[in-house]
Amino acid sequence: MKKKIILIIIVIIIVGSSVGYNFYSKIYNSNVTETTSIYIPTNSKFTDIQELIGPYLNNSESFVWVAEKKNYPNKIRAGKFKIKKGMSNDDLVNHLRGGKAETVKLTFNNQDSYEKLAGRIALQIESDSISILNAMKETEFLSQNGFTEQTGLAMYIPNSYDFYWNTSASEFRERMLREYQNYWNEDRVKSAKSKNLTPIGVITLAAIVQKETSKVNERPKVAGLYLNRLDDHWPLQADPTIIYALKQKYGQDSTFRRVLNKDLRIDSPYNTYQNIGLPPGPIAMPDISSIEAVLYPQNHRYYYMCASVTEIGKHEFAMTLREHNKNARKYQKWINDQGIKR
Repeated sequence: MKKKIILIIIVIIIVGSSVGYNFYSKIYNSNVTETTSIYIPTNSKFTDIQELIGPYLNNSESFVWVAEKKNYPNKIRAGKFKIKKGMSNDDLVNHLRGGKAETVKLTFNNQDSYEKLAGRIALQIESDSISILNAMKETEFLSQNGFTEQTGLAMYIPNSYDFYWNTSASEFRERMLREYQNYWNEDRVKSAKSKNLTPIGVITLAAIVQKETSKVNERPKVAGLYLNRLDDHWPLQADPTIIYALKQKYGQDSTFRRVLNKDLRIDSPYNTYQNIGLPPGPIAMPDISSIEAVLYPQNHRYYYMCASVTEIGKHEFAMTLREHNKNARKYQKWINDQGIKR
């Protein structure tokens, strides 16, 4: 009888140990097979999580068991999460439930329309381009913050920013407003005022500078030229504004490699040949180098510039119309020789 009792106890211990080890293995043994990042969309269900994470697990059933025991199906968070090779189910569920989500490095530059900017942003965060576009163009938001639809693009300063992947369209917009406000500190606002410009005016002029030259080291010189014209109440006569007006008329996909004399008569508030002062808003999204060029321009007395035929991509500057016409004739000959008609 005593032997039977001892045998039963031994069997119970063995079974209990086996069951205990099985439970321990499910919870604490390594289960993640690869270090990677997973993207969990907003409002995901637990079945969605299983599909997302299943390819990176040795045993999906054990993950489901632990997740359910820890009530994870009712506490799913959206976002980008880094999972590491060797993680146990316990580590994994704890991380997904309460660990820190990863950020994404969101970047954009030189987008010349809300639509293009929204499309660029939608490639990098969860929000779709339509939601982002609607948020950026919302009339109430724009008016409350001193913008119009024509000037609102000035709020988005090209740079790299850390965002959580599941950032909503309105959260993206609000963050960009804060970044804009932070950029326009007391010193920059003071510099703008010294040139009789507002921050939006600076960005509007910077967009023209950006379109005029891709050479960063030439931008302060170009900015100085346009500021000279503004100070003396001359028309800016900036060809990029004519191209912008033409695209508004004929479509954004239209290509204009050459501005013709007839184009200078286009009826548009963006025609800086016919209208004195700045256009109603930025014709593009200038980067920080162009904004800084307007805030801290080169001091000179140039009023004219023409594309250089000896240093392609740069310009010849002139103080007098006579000197400018000489440069312009060289450029016209060169462009005709290239066979560029439009």
